[in-house]
Amino acid sequence: MEHREFGASIDWEPSALGFGAMRLPTDDGEVDRERAIEMIRTAIDGGVSYIDTAWPYHDGESERVVGEALEDGYREQVTLATKMPSWELETRDDLDEYFEKQLDRLGTEHVDCYLLHALDHEYWETYQRLDVFEWLERKQATGKIDHIGFSFHDDLDLFEEIVDAYDWDFCQIQYNYLDEEFQAGRDGLVYAAQRGLGVIVMEPLRGGTLASDLPNPVQDAFEDADADRSPVEWALQWLWDQPEVSTVLSGMSTRDQVRENVEIAAESGVGQFSVDDHATIERARDRFEALMAVDCTGCDYCTPCPTGVEIPRNFDLYNRIEMGDEPDAVLEEYDSMDETARADACVACGECETACPQNLEIISLLEETHGRLQSARA
Repeated sequence: MEHREFGASIDWEPSALGFGAMRLPTDDGEVDRERAIEMIRTAIDGGVSYIDTAWPYHDGESERVVGEALEDGYREQVTLATKMPSWELETRDDLDEYFEKQLDRLGTEHVDCYLLHALDHEYWETYQRLDVFEWLERKQATGKIDHIGFSFHDDLDLFEEIVDAYDWDFCQIQYNYLDEEFQAGRDGLVYAAQRGLGVIVMEPLRGGTLASDLPNPVQDAFEDADADRSPVEWALQWLWDQPEVSTVLSGMSTRDQVRENVEIAAESGVGQFSVDDHATIERARDRFEALMAVDCTGCDYCTPCPTGVEIPRNFDLYNRIEMGDEPDAVLEEYDSMDETARADACVACGECETACPQNLEIISLLEETHGRLQSARA
């Protein structure tokens, strides 16, 4: 597997493909530990050397499962990354409290890469108030943290401000062929790389939207191309063709997906895309944008809803209607949901909108979703 440059201040190169432990396999709502550990180890055996998790993933079970997967000699083979839960912080003591709990969950004495999670204007102000950089450097001095970075969900101006505010080692941004101009976007990618930061890409397949069951017009764009690639290959190789991208985090949830991604990564590299390939991606993007109703990535940051609304699932149904799925099949699934899970059960409490990294107006979109689904009954 190709290894990539990872910022001017770091003397090692991560694998092109990283394992994002946000969408581990589940059974009855709980992480299937045996399958998850098998997946993570399969990825490492296949050459993946960057493993990413975070405090909230799977209600904390992600960090624990990753820790278990890295037993038996696997910890020494990887760069381990996790993130400080920005939304939980009120005092300086909170920094130590959460960090020590994370070390315990992960079963490790140090974290190779530590990120300030999901920075936006509010969380950035919190970290400045808490003088987080002094805390981070103290942890570095004691060997608890090796490299310092941040993940990001806000506008480009703030991204550039944060990049310039500290001598970061790396950053993590949402980036894929639908999101070239979203949040940090392509401009942010280049800005960070030019300033010596490694750049980790999250949501390369947009929560699976770019991976399978593509709308017919988008699928046709790829099938009409000279190059023979699966939708996953198109999306991942488009990223790896860009020299500013250090590592692509794929949130794999099955062992087959791990094997597929590892196989694709084995063929990764800058300069693989032709002019025609880029034109194909542009056609696919244009057709996606013309069809998509809600820009939801299915990250689940908005869940659990206090009243039980299954927000990402409702938005998926809305998008499927707009992208040409058989209305009767979509409506059958909607009707089979518990009444408290449907879009019209929203009570407009607003907790989801505060948590959404995409800054979606979820309350009004849920109302719109229900209305669109009802209109499809005609």
